[in-house]
Parts: sequence; C-alpha cells; structure tokens
Amino acid sequence: MKINLVNIFEKTISEAELHFADGIIKEINITGPENPSLPYALPGFTDAHVHIESSMLTPSQFARLAVVHGTVATVSDPHEIGNVLGIAGVEFMIEDGKRVPFKFCFGAPSCVPATVFETAGAVIDAEQVGQLLAKDDIGYLAEVMNFPGVINEDPDMMAKINWAKHYNKVVDGHAPGLRGEAARKYASHGITTDHECFTYDEAREKIEYSVKILIREGSAARNFAALIPLIDEFPELVMFCSDDKHPDNLVAGHINVLVKRALSLGYDIWNILQAACINPVLHYSLNVGLLRLNDPADFILVDNLSDLHVKETWINGVLVAKDSVSMIPDLRSAHPNRFVCAPKTAADFVLKNEKNSESQIRVIEALEGQLITNEIIANAKVQDGEITADPGNDILKVTVINRYGNALPSIAFIKNFGLKKGAIASSVAHDSHNIICVGCDDESIAMAVNMIIEAKGGISAAGNGKTQLIALPIAGIMTDSDGYEVAAAYTLLDNFVKEELMSSLQSPFMTLSFMALLVIPRLKLSDRGLFDGENFNFVPVSL
Repeated sequence: MKINLVNIFEKTISEAELHFADGIIKEINITGPENPSLPYALPGFTDAHVHIESSMLTPSQFARLAVVHGTVATVSDPHEIGNVLGIAGVEFMIEDGKRVPFKFCFGAPSCVPATVFETAGAVIDAEQVGQLLAKDDIGYLAEVMNFPGVINEDPDMMAKINWAKHYNKVVDGHAPGLRGEAARKYASHGITTDHECFTYDEAREKIEYSVKILIREGSAARNFAALIPLIDEFPELVMFCSDDKHPDNLVAGHINVLVKRALSLGYDIWNILQAACINPVLHYSLNVGLLRLNDPADFILVDNLSDLHVKETWINGVLVAKDSVSMIPDLRSAHPNRFVCAPKTAADFVLKNEKNSESQIRVIEALEGQLITNEIIANAKVQDGEITADPGNDILKVTVINRYGNALPSIAFIKNFGLKKGAIASSVAHDSHNIICVGCDDESIAMAVNMIIEAKGGISAAGNGKTQLIALPIAGIMTDSDGYEVAAAYTLLDNFVKEELMSSLQSPFMTLSFMALLVIPRLKLSDRGLFDGENFNFVPVSL
C-alpha cells in the first residue's frame, strides 16, 4: 500500500510503502519525501472515555457508526449497564464488542451504585471489582466518582483502588470542581485522569497533581472551549473524549470533530494528533497499533492534513470503513433487562401544597452544555391546593420513578427545559437508570412515563395530541436495532420535542438523563427525593 506515512512520534511525513499481513504491520519502507497525490496514513482515533450505553446502542452497533469517522478504539466505562445488571451487564458489553473488528477497552465500574441515596438494579462490591480486574478483558478501574470516599479513605473505595494497583491497571478519576488540598489528596491515591474539569484553572491545577486531563465534547457536557489551550502547553498530558454521545451526534462525527476543531483554531497538528491517537493508547496500554513495525495494522487514511477527511479505516488489517460507509455488519444481540414497575396515573404526580399559597420552592436550574446544575428559589404556582408546573416562567415538574420496584414517584421542579406543552421521559437516567420525566402537566407526564413502562425501557415524548417512543429493550438503556435507523428515529423525536413541545435545549434528552446524577453538584433528583450534591443530603422541595 503506497501512502504518506504520518509519523507522530518523529513529527515527519514521508512517502512510504506499508505492508501488513495477518493483522500485523510487517514492513514500512520509506520511498521518498511527502507526495501530496497519495493518501495520508496515521494511527486511528481513540475516544479516551465514553459510556457506550449513552449512544443507546450496543457495542457492535456503536462500532458500526464510529469507524466511519476514523475511530478505531474506545476506553469504555460500562457502569451504566452495571447499575442495572451488575457484573452480568459488564460481561454482556465485553462479549457483544468481541463480535466486531473494533478495539473496546472496558473498565471495572468503581461506583455501582453511584450513591446510597438512590435505587439501583445491582451492586458491584470490592470483591467483584477485583474479580473483574483480574480479567484480561478489563483494562482499568473506571471513573472513581466517590471522591469523598477516596479523600476520607473509605475502606471499600480503597479496596477497589488497591485491586487496580495489584493488577497494575490504571485508575480513572471523576472529581468535578474539586480543588486545593482535597484535589491533591484525591490524586495522591493513584488517580490518573479526570474528564470532569470545566475550567482551565481547575484542569491546570490537577495537572500539577500528575492527573492527565481529558478534553470532553459530548452531547450534553462540552468543555472543549475552556480546556483546549492545554493541548499546546501539555501535549503529553491531554486526551480527547466524548463521555456521552447520542446516536444522531455519533452519525455526525466523533473524535474527528474535536481534531478538526482544534486544527481550525490554529493549534499544533502534532500535539492534536498526539492527544487523539497516541496518548490514550500509551496511557491505558491498549492493544492498538500506532503505525510502527510489528504493531497491529490499525490506521486511517485521510485525503490531506488540512481538513483530515477520513477516506478509509483499517483495524487489524481489515478495512472496516470506506468513503463514509461502514463495513461492520448489522448484528442483533440478546436483550437482558431488569424492569419491574407498574403503570402510573396523573394523580401519582400531584404535589400537595403542605404550607400555604405563598410557598417558595427549590428549583433545579439545568445548564446548557454542562452536567452541573444550580439551585434557585422561586415562588410556587399553587392551584387547588397543589404546587403545579409553571410553563410560563419555564418552571416545569420533574419526577423520578423507581423502575426496580413499585414505589411512589419523587417530585420536584426544574428550569431551562423550555417546554411549553407536554412531557419528555427516559429510562436512561444516570447512573441508576430509573425513569425520569420533565413535563408541563400531570396527564402528559403519566402518558410519557407509561410508554416507557410498557416498553420496559426507552425515551418518549407526549404532547400536542401526539406521542413518540424509541424502545430500549436491552437493560432499558440500549437497543440492537440498526444504529443509523435509531439515529434517524432519534432525530425525529428530538425535532418533535424542540419544534412542537418547544424545548429550548440543544440536547433535551441528554440533559434530562443527567438530572438524576447525584454525584454532580448542585441540585439533582433521585427516586428517593431532591438531593443537594454539594452537602450530600436530601433537601425539601418547599421552603
């Protein structure tokens, strides 16, 4: 194969002949200087931190979509399905991923359940974490979200970290906003990365504590603009990741989008490619080729180094994508699940005003492009002794319903979804994946929730006399349907929510999925009540 060899290690481009057989690079013969008439070969892109489940696709379907963008590998934390199905869910991800030519590196979930303040479907304790880390198929200890447990040296958390050290596997971090002595102590226990920095100063400080920074640009959380200056300052300490990527966004692009954006801003191409192609492979000891002799034949061909349009993707010497067409087969998978929940009525979502007509309420303020939320205080809208949604002031009702047993819903209020009518609901609700719903009225909320209960998982919308549903029969969070068809259905549902129900958010369903994530400050809602993520305690809705 005649190519221009892009050697990121030596920062050179040369005309070359590349020979590979049995999935391994056997010869690299340099034949001259750069030849612009030939395609450019470089190592494929690696997503340094992603939850495959957030694409709502199985690993095999995710791979079909990712390879067309030049992605050859992911560092994948399966704690979403782990929270539903435990170790069996992690094993499902591993086995499904093995069915396609793609390099998945799965981690051992460190925090299942994420907290004791919510109902999850499973527990993965320290002993089970050790069992997972002993497997060759498990590459690292996945994001340690319980940073208070690390700082205070909680025995269970320390045991999990010690298992990773025992098997010489790296430990991923997760410490949004953690600074100063607390951040230093957290990092000192062997935390090697953080993908939750949302300011340059926070990331810069964590680098001082020997933590590598993952620049994240997903469907909900977007920190690229704040953190990209690090790439020319600390090119060996930065990686790119998506964290959570919905199917429509995955069809549009993946790590290649971050690479192109960084190039357009004038950052050094060699530093960009080091972050996108080299650093994750070396940090996680991935079995991914880097265009060296005797490496696996994992590489991409691009037309030029100005816009890096991916023409071909090769994994283990197999052509898996060409001219934006995936060659990975469309595979069906098993449908493991855990879903026990009876239908609800509108009356289940009534919130009585226990005080007086002048009540004030705590309101979750959702923020565009962020997982963190704010707490604001608002005057309650009271009708017939009930506190109701107030769409005119963009204060909507939010509810979380336990999907693992029959219980009364928890109810609170939220701002910035912008819905003028109807409701949206999802059983993709990090990290326990109970049902979460935001709506303008109790009838629409019940309708959206019941569609998901009947399907035993999915995302839905109801309003304007219409309903739409995407069923997610695998653990209530994924489907094995054709990924491109799922992406098209998601686009229709997303458009319905924005155009007819009038949501003002860029990614309403992705934002919704994080409103029950208690480990991200400030105010969130679990199936057990309204939760203060800074003080780690429940708080009342009414003041």
